[in-house]
Amino acid sequence: MSQPPQPPQQPQPPQQPPNEPPSGEPSGPASTPPAGGFGAPQDPPPGGFGAPVPPPADPFGKQPPSGPPVPPAGGYGVPPHPGAYPTPPAPQPNGYGYGYPQAPQPGYGYPQGPPGQPSATHQGYGYPTQPAHPRYGGPQPDGGGGRKLGAQARIIIAAAVAVVLIIGAGVIYASSGDDGTRGAEASSAGTTGSGNKGGEGGGLDGGEEEAPVNARSKVAFQLPQPEVDDVTSVAGSWLTDKAYVKTGVDEIVAHDLDKGTKLWSVPLAGEVCAASRHMSADYRTAILFEESKPTKQKKYPSCNQVGVVDLNTGKLLWSKSVTAATGGDEPIRFEEVTLSGGTVAAGGTRGGAAFRLEDGAELWKPKVGTDGCYDLGYAGGEALAVVRKCGSYDDPKLSIQALDPATGAPLSSYRMPPGVAYASIVSTKPLVAAADVGDTAGDGSAVSDFFSIDAATGKLIVRISADAEKYAARCGSTDVERCRYAVVGGNRLYLPTESHDGTGEYGDTNEIVAFDLTTGKLLGGRADAGDRYNLLPLRMDGTNVIAYKEPPYDKGGQVVSVDGRSFEQTLLMENPGDRSVREAETRFSTDHSELLYSDGRFFLSKEMISERRDSQADEKLYLALAYRTD
Repeated sequence: MSQPPQPPQQPQPPQQPPNEPPSGEPSGPASTPPAGGFGAPQDPPPGGFGAPVPPPADPFGKQPPSGPPVPPAGGYGVPPHPGAYPTPPAPQPNGYGYGYPQAPQPGYGYPQGPPGQPSATHQGYGYPTQPAHPRYGGPQPDGGGGRKLGAQARIIIAAAVAVVLIIGAGVIYASSGDDGTRGAEASSAGTTGSGNKGGEGGGLDGGEEEAPVNARSKVAFQLPQPEVDDVTSVAGSWLTDKAYVKTGVDEIVAHDLDKGTKLWSVPLAGEVCAASRHMSADYRTAILFEESKPTKQKKYPSCNQVGVVDLNTGKLLWSKSVTAATGGDEPIRFEEVTLSGGTVAAGGTRGGAAFRLEDGAELWKPKVGTDGCYDLGYAGGEALAVVRKCGSYDDPKLSIQALDPATGAPLSSYRMPPGVAYASIVSTKPLVAAADVGDTAGDGSAVSDFFSIDAATGKLIVRISADAEKYAARCGSTDVERCRYAVVGGNRLYLPTESHDGTGEYGDTNEIVAFDLTTGKLLGGRADAGDRYNLLPLRMDGTNVIAYKEPPYDKGGQVVSVDGRSFEQTLLMENPGDRSVREAETRFSTDHSELLYSDGRFFLSKEMISERRDSQADEKLYLALAYRTD
């Protein structure tokens, strides 16, 4: 196979992945923009964007000092609808297309099946793209009969065969409804949500976000990265109708949506170690933070403070610690926190506790039952659910329970199958869990199967196999609400495929497919990222999905709305392709960043930051980057 053409103005060695930047620049070619950077930050210091940050050795777990570890589930608050709690985000290596025939038929990137297939919304993810698999290709026909065809005849026949294979692959994909599923069967597939326009302003069918007259964006502002001397969590970002709120070092800060100017800040006793993805209808959210700042005597303070922040007024409404119900004066350390209705629930390896959102009154305390069972962690949003762990370390027994948010009493319980050491909850309404059964995923994703559960009875509706070589969802193993790039809506589970060869001469891509949560069947239709892009859903918008198209190294990213029925994509935003701007965008690794989009504004921000490296001495590093359309 001949070498692919070189990208314009960017010489590229043949051995590099097609959509990676040139050698020596792991996160995009280094460049120093004019003094002051770009966009409209307040008092911007001179200098360009930070030096490229290499990806972590472990693409999902803890990172080395130069690439901080992954905090709780990605994607934080977006403006909620009254009485609802948004479930925002939430990585993509290599693999084959689900439902496509094996070699020698062509793989992904070929035309879709016939129109009119059932459709879905979706969620994807942004792990660094791996080298694509080689394309399949059989020998050229020679006409038979011991007589070789001329060059022109061979070309004509080869083209005809390719067309047949392409059409065949598309038809097979569109009709493959049973692949990779296990469990109960039903006579009909789930239905999609209403296609009515959302809101009063002529939003897209099925959602409230509106397509702008001009989708080309500009940088609204950038927030400088604070200087730290150790790996520091800055997990948490939310959007209200007035502000972009972002966790800083030992504080939470609100910024003007258009200018980035500081509106208010909430100082905290110590570092924020976890933050809820959810907000109440009046913009309150829950956080965990350390009891103090590090000292020589206590370098690693305990993360034992639970608090609620009013994102409208910039006030810490309450904060407290809690001891175990079984006795002892030592405050319990928590690892994750969530919010559902009027309940704040915090979980950890010593059990879970819950508090009333309004005033912090204790609803229940950490305890271990006489059978050795305890609440490992909670998932919130429209309902409250828990992963409850029993048994020994060598023989764990896990249950997924729907809870009464006011009392913590289980409403139903489903026992996970043997061989499950950890489990995550993708959605609480409907109730969908994920687990790596028997450590069979083999790729560090912590997902081999999804479980659709009847929250009222605790009975399994269907178990869906998610072959790690085909699908790219990731969960956080020990963190219950840590799943990314798997989203639930309209009785469907939307998963991204692994990245693979595209149709162009170079560059890879991926798709989003959907499973029915009643039958477990793979539904027809898909959303294609397009050559050299990878599709990363951010959140549901009614029956549509707001998704980020992670760009190749020489272009800006895009935000699209994907129709939940037809998979038709509407461009909401296209970021600048100027070198300095696109390099800054791609340095926010999508598997270790928070991405929020709402009403023509798009925000990328760090989840963890670390000490400035020597190679970054003269670089300007950013905590967050904001785009907007006119």
